[in-house]
Amino acid sequence: MSLRRTLATTGRVLTQIRHDPRTIGLLLIVPSLLIGLMAWLFSDTPVFDLVGPAMLALFPFIIMFLITSISTLRERRGGTLERLLTLPISKLDFILGYTLAFGLLAIVQSAIAVGFAVWVCGLEIEGSVWLLLAVAFADAVLGTTLGLLASAFAQTEFQVVQFMPAIVFPQILLGGIFLPRENMPDVLHAISDWLPLSHAIDALNAVARDSEDAGYVGMKLLIIAAFAVGAIVLGSITLRRRTP
Repeated sequence: MSLRRTLATTGRVLTQIRHDPRTIGLLLIVPSLLIGLMAWLFSDTPVFDLVGPAMLALFPFIIMFLITSISTLRERRGGTLERLLTLPISKLDFILGYTLAFGLLAIVQSAIAVGFAVWVCGLEIEGSVWLLLAVAFADAVLGTTLGLLASAFAQTEFQVVQFMPAIVFPQILLGGIFLPRENMPDVLHAISDWLPLSHAIDALNAVARDSEDAGYVGMKLLIIAAFAVGAIVLGSITLRRRTP
């Protein structure tokens, strides 16, 4: 692993994205638009204050997963990765470079989404907005790393979408959005403990309602970080030079 090569990969990815306004719009604007739609839909009810924190986890997570996995897959299918790996750059440098590039975008995305939800849509936050932003950022990075992992196994963009029912949908169903996790059957509650999005939603709800102390939220952040690191390691091990 080389910091210089990792940063070079990061710069290359950011340069590519800078010239793609559609991707920038999808990354930075669409999550806020979806949150705004939810707020408008439930404007005359208390529902948005109940599910709003979970939406801050859900929409950025899904979008970062899709964008990262498809972008990485195109690098491999186009032969870019194969050409890069003929140079003194490792798969880990490549994965970390992508993670850092999209992580920087996740900071901007999280700031826009949290600010829009709180100050435009009126989402009530009883805890620290900065802590809410930190959890939202960690969740977006988690989507990035899982997208990188999924891209290592996919051969086409369609297969990336096929991974969503296996990787994303169970986390949505068991994350506590539709039913509090403590009210789930014991088996499903145990399964949800092993799904990283569940911990992101728990942390966002805890901050929004100020129902837990900072130590609880910090523990959830560590769990999210552990899943993200695990995805980076597995992604670097399983990443292929080129898709047949």
